[in-house]
Amino acid sequence: MIGLLSRIFIKDRTSYDNPDVRTAYGMLCSIVGIFLNIVLFVFKLLAGIISKSLAVTTDAYNNLSDAASSLISLLGFKLSSKKPDSEHPFGHGRIEYITGLIVSFLIILMGFELISTSVDSIKNPSEILHSPLALFIMVCAVCVKLYMFVYNHAVAKKISSAAMEATAKDSLCDMISTTVALVSVIVAPYVDFPLDAVTGLLVALFILYTGIDSAKETIDPLLGLPPSKELVHAIEEEVLKHKYIIAIHDMLVHDYGPGRLMVSLHAEVPGNQDIFLLHESIDDAEIALAQKFNCEAIIHLDPIDTENERLAVLKEEAKNAAQKIDSGISVHDVRIVPGVSHTNLIFDAVRPHNCKLSPEQLKKALHEEIHAKYPDVYCVVTVDNPYI
Repeated sequence: MIGLLSRIFIKDRTSYDNPDVRTAYGMLCSIVGIFLNIVLFVFKLLAGIISKSLAVTTDAYNNLSDAASSLISLLGFKLSSKKPDSEHPFGHGRIEYITGLIVSFLIILMGFELISTSVDSIKNPSEILHSPLALFIMVCAVCVKLYMFVYNHAVAKKISSAAMEATAKDSLCDMISTTVALVSVIVAPYVDFPLDAVTGLLVALFILYTGIDSAKETIDPLLGLPPSKELVHAIEEEVLKHKYIIAIHDMLVHDYGPGRLMVSLHAEVPGNQDIFLLHESIDDAEIALAQKFNCEAIIHLDPIDTENERLAVLKEEAKNAAQKIDSGISVHDVRIVPGVSHTNLIFDAVRPHNCKLSPEQLKKALHEEIHAKYPDVYCVVTVDNPYI
């Protein structure tokens, strides 16, 4: 159904990186979700009343909360598509993460409500009635929720949407809880303990766990996550295609919402080339990044001395010393300042978060390692934190 509706209502429906296409998919899936959840609520409530099952009735109200979640997601996609303005120059894309977080909180709230209701039912169990109509409704509900999980998960992957992935997980929870409720309605009359209420409690705990997991997945991008290794490699590969650019470092990738990336980095270029040619190459690289990754790109031109033989030797020594101390350490911006009695070797060292040495200890270790081999060399080290 989603495939058919997307063909009808979404122009250029396969351009998943296009912000307008992302918004259209988000709104379409949310509208379909609202409709299906309301239908499920009505029929599940009917099944719960017929069978006198607490698990089925609470599962019905869970669908009503899902309709509210889909409405929140719909508003989120609409608001996140707003263009940048004077108060929000980087756009409103992170609203999508916030709506995903709200959906997660609704899942958590529903989990606590179902736990409370199930505990009360364990204390005061009621008789469960068999009804072919109620069982048929529940089987149909399982199939509908499975379909909702499949299309939400598939679209979430295509458009890289944390909010829609949270909705997909919610649908998966509903499918499992409905299945468990269905089994409990079938089996409950044949056992001597309140199986229906115990089943409701297990379902509630599962829903609570899923809500917490979904909340974490939406909080992480709000706090700031490092870019994927694949993205970093692709950016580096694209930049190094351009003439004169030898290497890159100090890459930063800021995520202001899906499709709204800011990329900044330093590009090393030979210092003996014409500055205008170097600047043109940097401009070309920025334009290529913006077009390929749908981002804003800023590249700092970093000239290096490519003809100084001693600098080349000491640069290699600095890299080897860093690797000897910790394989995760990298060095960049290496330069030398010769003096009468000694030479200053100046460079930056990127210290991984799991490095056992403190920044001061690392500076000392690097100096001692290099100074032992080159007594006239004194190291001036700046320790950086990794952002990728």
